[in-house]
Amino acid sequence: AMEKSYVSMFLLLVAVSCALAKDAAKETKETTVKPKLPQTLSRGWGDQLIWTQTYEEALFRSKHSNKPLMIIHHLDECPHSQALKKVFAESKDIQKLAEKFILLNLVYETTDKNLSPDGQYVPRILFIDPSLTVRADITGRYSNRLYAYEPSDISLLYSNMQKALKLLKTEL
Repeated sequence: AMEKSYVSMFLLLVAVSCALAKDAAKETKETTVKPKLPQTLSRGWGDQLIWTQTYEEALFRSKHSNKPLMIIHHLDECPHSQALKKVFAESKDIQKLAEKFILLNLVYETTDKNLSPDGQYVPRILFIDPSLTVRADITGRYSNRLYAYEPSDISLLYSNMQKALKLLKTEL
């Protein structure tokens, strides 16, 4: 009975997405200007990863799953953010490791001052452990922007992600 309900649920989802796809195809033919695709929560940072929608949701999920939270602050019109996003999304190692995190990318500033310990610049990436502590000890290589990463820093970001996971096991 359980399998049957899964199968019918799956078929329903397929039918709905087919109907939506047909509607979407129809709309594209009718409009000459290509509509901008709706933004997914990944915003291009890794479409197959699970992203949270809000800071509050991310904190809650981090605390309850005992996974560290990785927050990426960026802006769509910032060339540095775009460059980092491209390298981040194309790195198989980063994408694989990112599955072990609660993920959030923000294109706006939060009111939480802990998320801008040394200023509000983009792109910046902070790690927060499940005790909801910002890991001020996991930084990039720039002394004037501690949480900034450039595309060339992707291996440093990878090792910082590993560090965030390791600290999780040793400290909690």
